[in-house]
Amino acid sequence: MKRFNSLLVANRGEIASRIIRTAKRLGYRTVAVYSDADAGAPHVQLADDAVRIGPGAVSESYLLAANILEAAAKSGAQAIHPGYGFLSENADFADAVEKAGLIFIGPTREAIEVMGNKAESKRRMIAAGVPCVPGYEGHEQSDQVLIAEGNKIALPLMVKAAAGGGGRGMRLVQEYGDLANAIKLARAEAESAFGSGELILEKAIIQPRHVEIQVFADTMGNTIHLGERDCSVQRRHQKVIEEAPCPIMTPELRQQMGQSAIDAAKSVNYRGAGTVEFLLDASGEFYFLEMNTRLQVEHPVTELITGLDLVALQIQVAQGEPLGMVQQDVSFDGAAIEVRLYTEDPSQDFLPASGPVHLWQPATGIGVRVDAGICSGQDISPFYDPMVAKIIGYGPDRETARLRLMQALKETVLFGTANNKDFLIQCLEKQSFVDGAATTAFIGEEFTDADLGVSMPSFEDAAVAAVIELTLEYQRHKANSLLISDSLQNWTSASALVSRKRYLFDEITRDISVSPVSKSPDTYLASDSAVEHSATIQLLSLIGNSAKLSVNGIHKTATFMSPQAGQLYCSIDGSSALYKDMIILDGAVGEAGGGGRVVAPMHGLLLEVLVKPGDKVIAGQSLVVLEAMKMHYEIIAEIDGIVEHVMAIAGNQVAADDLLIEILEQNKEA
Repeated sequence: MKRFNSLLVANRGEIASRIIRTAKRLGYRTVAVYSDADAGAPHVQLADDAVRIGPGAVSESYLLAANILEAAAKSGAQAIHPGYGFLSENADFADAVEKAGLIFIGPTREAIEVMGNKAESKRRMIAAGVPCVPGYEGHEQSDQVLIAEGNKIALPLMVKAAAGGGGRGMRLVQEYGDLANAIKLARAEAESAFGSGELILEKAIIQPRHVEIQVFADTMGNTIHLGERDCSVQRRHQKVIEEAPCPIMTPELRQQMGQSAIDAAKSVNYRGAGTVEFLLDASGEFYFLEMNTRLQVEHPVTELITGLDLVALQIQVAQGEPLGMVQQDVSFDGAAIEVRLYTEDPSQDFLPASGPVHLWQPATGIGVRVDAGICSGQDISPFYDPMVAKIIGYGPDRETARLRLMQALKETVLFGTANNKDFLIQCLEKQSFVDGAATTAFIGEEFTDADLGVSMPSFEDAAVAAVIELTLEYQRHKANSLLISDSLQNWTSASALVSRKRYLFDEITRDISVSPVSKSPDTYLASDSAVEHSATIQLLSLIGNSAKLSVNGIHKTATFMSPQAGQLYCSIDGSSALYKDMIILDGAVGEAGGGGRVVAPMHGLLLEVLVKPGDKVIAGQSLVVLEAMKMHYEIIAEIDGIVEHVMAIAGNQVAADDLLIEILEQNKEA
């Protein structure tokens, strides 16, 4: 096999950075690719060389195989690592890489082609004796046939894109009457995301665990597994928390699942790193779900308990070298838990969010690993998946790993764009997760809409934010003044100074009054008359973006950032919020949607506009289909009424909060 000493990473974000680090440690020259939206991204700065491949949209950059191959030719790269997502499971791309005389760091075209299609892979697994979920995986794909076959499967059932994964092109059907619409939506999403509308149908296994086996194979016929990962905590079929080992795994079950995974890999002459995913039910029966023919997002938990670098192993196998180990050599030590940090808004049904990164400050510490693809000052683009970092806790046992991970999350700061950090902490605190009992139903069972709503910071936290903001205001004023002594701060010859901060939190306010305590430098009395609370706050230090304070004698640490007057991002002992002072902003918050005003919840592409002026609509009716961050979203009517105006045009890009449709509520005068 041809050897190489340089490689191009055909990806972006945290996985590109992670691959580049290992490759550089091993002495390889590394080449990054980037779109216009990623010109200043960390992976570009980390690589030895970088090549532009097009505009921000993935269809014009990261998904264009010709642009990737041209970048390899320009840079002199001899191998291509696809990472995950984008072209990583594209059989034509793998084939084109090798036909161009380059090494593809991944499996063969045949393996990708078979395992990348849920229907074909399921047929192959049945032939190989691997347990599979009952369903329909036939070649006939007309809506009529799919509906007829679906009606033969006991409810509930799943409609799945045959060519994809990650929750895209997937719908759960609880009633046979909903099957036709589920097929329509899943097919449209699959065609957009994967270029194929082929679907399969499967009986939905209720409340299973999602357990996957990491396999590795070299080119000399050696295939082993590296144990399992439990990926049961999911929302919309996308993983949120992963861990190794599975909390309920036994040596006997690991051996059975591991052997099935090896059988699956051998059935397609597999090469490199792959993951065989299973559903594990309460009785201990397991069923083949799919095989991912690439490195997984959650591979760090396997690395931490095995001591292996999976990217280094991928490069080793791609060089034609043997794995250098047999199954008996694989051992497991400790436990690791990983969470995915997404820029999304849990209070808005986990809608993806794009916007600025005002401050990114990842945690450090014993037993903590952070794989990130962002930096302070950049923007989160609407073009890509909203996962921006992975935070992993590791320890000698599961509880130590969990506690370290929770502390790491509390120390992690991401200001500027809505994110799921607080939600992840809530997940790790739930008793069912502590007990290792989480199934794929975990989020639905453990969280209500109220749990996911906008949280109201405590009075003490709001008071701390007020003191910090007032201090920053004083520093700005002093910087613009001449010959002002620090001793004059908070001094007045009149009555006591009182400053007011009126913070808005989703239509709820905290009205904070702050007065300096005489003869006590940097000490303030804060109060909120609405809740009859007060607190004495002493500012002990304020350096950079960090402040140390005493609140009623209890020491607290705050990390903060003020992007503009009247706005302060503040994380206090791990609890983060955006404090908007409406006294300064003076009503500058834009008019929100709701009721008869239907606005875009995020930046995206309008795929379908389902109504026209004069149409009668009812609450819950679909109005518009929006594509954003590789998912399709139905925007629905909140009221019954008549469509008055339609500004939405199919095929147009829209920004968050753009007005799409206006509805005149019934029984109301125009």
